[in-house]
Amino acid sequence: MAQGQFKDGIVAGRLSQTQYSDNFSDLHPPLDRHEAVVEADRCYFCYDAPCMQACPTSIDIPMFIRQIATDNPLGSAKTIFDQNILGGMCARVCPTETLCEEVCVREVAEGKPVQIGRLQRYATDVAMEAGKQFYERAAPSGKSVAVVGAGPAGLACAHRLAVAGHTVTIYEAKPKAGGLNEYGIAAYKTVDDFAQAEVDYVTAVGGIAIEYGKALGRDIALAELAATHDAVFLGMGLAGVNALRAEGEDAPGVDNAVEFIAGLRQADDLASIPVGRRVVVIGGGMTAIDAAIQSKLLGAEEVTICYRRGKEHMNASEYEQDLAASNGVVIRHWQQPKRVVAVNGTTVGIELEYTRLDQGKLVGTGEVVTLAADQVFKAIGQTFDAAPLNGSGNAIALEQGRIKVDEEGRTSMKSVWAGGDCIVGGEDLTVSAVAQGRDAADSINRALLDK
Repeated sequence: MAQGQFKDGIVAGRLSQTQYSDNFSDLHPPLDRHEAVVEADRCYFCYDAPCMQACPTSIDIPMFIRQIATDNPLGSAKTIFDQNILGGMCARVCPTETLCEEVCVREVAEGKPVQIGRLQRYATDVAMEAGKQFYERAAPSGKSVAVVGAGPAGLACAHRLAVAGHTVTIYEAKPKAGGLNEYGIAAYKTVDDFAQAEVDYVTAVGGIAIEYGKALGRDIALAELAATHDAVFLGMGLAGVNALRAEGEDAPGVDNAVEFIAGLRQADDLASIPVGRRVVVIGGGMTAIDAAIQSKLLGAEEVTICYRRGKEHMNASEYEQDLAASNGVVIRHWQQPKRVVAVNGTTVGIELEYTRLDQGKLVGTGEVVTLAADQVFKAIGQTFDAAPLNGSGNAIALEQGRIKVDEEGRTSMKSVWAGGDCIVGGEDLTVSAVAQGRDAADSINRALLDK
């Protein structure tokens, strides 16, 4: 370990450049051709395909695996892209262990499923590296669609609409497209700037323009978009961050895990990212896991995740929890933040209260424990900011704090659809956002053809 790794406080450069490179290498190296064919041969090609039923985008998994087995990776990639144009990223970040692979017959019978995610990556990588485009745009329809947000939902919607012949303009608040794929995924899950490579691949179909630095409610108004386009799709995700509701949470050293992950993803030099010696992450989802593991990989000596409920209640899959443990992260359950301990304006610890369930309701026990920490990350979920909608002229109906849509993604406002994390039922999964964007595009296309 590099000298100075165990310095107190939040500092950068805890490791050597070689250690940073090794720590943030590809989590799951890609399969080569031989490995892919051998793995594909393990598939039983089940007639009822439980894996396909478990996929939010309903990819024909037995078909694409059979195509790999017969050495037809391009055909396999088309089978994937027909349902999920962001299949390359989903192959890297999907929780396959709780979706397709969990119901794989091999998993049920042997405890070792077919590696569906890695096979999907193999096929899509072959196609993308070859620059193979499977879709040609239909004749121009003369219709235009505004898409708000260049995340998974927005990109999937834009691609399908562009293929149908419509002209699409994506309005993106950030400097880059990709949404959470660009800013919110652990760096070791998507290396070599893959998120931008995928954006380039998706937009290469033509008919899609992206305007950056355009935020709804600040630079553009929904009423304006609705008046100047034939349809609008809202896919802007979540912008707000839930508070810890703990005393002293504004102390220096208490940071937003989402911003930490985004900063790490955008860093040209990982040695420039400061991290504490003792890090505590509050939360139980994927963001908490990603922030914790990456803190350890940046050189933190002690990293602890504290979650207010039990292991079985965590949103992060058991696989991800095990991954954190294998990287030296300690996960403590039944603890909620009560007070950030600061001395002379510097965070030195966090006081947590033990919790329990009382008739199904989470309550504090009154017993507390204090953990030493010079950095605390908040990873307890994000919220939807509705202000840009209601400040845009026509209010859109909300439900449970998010946009209310019907089964086709239509909102209460005429000619406006929505999908992804901003809608009721958004699952914080790239694959679910892609499905919603894709299905909304089909609905928009039908509506535009009827005009």
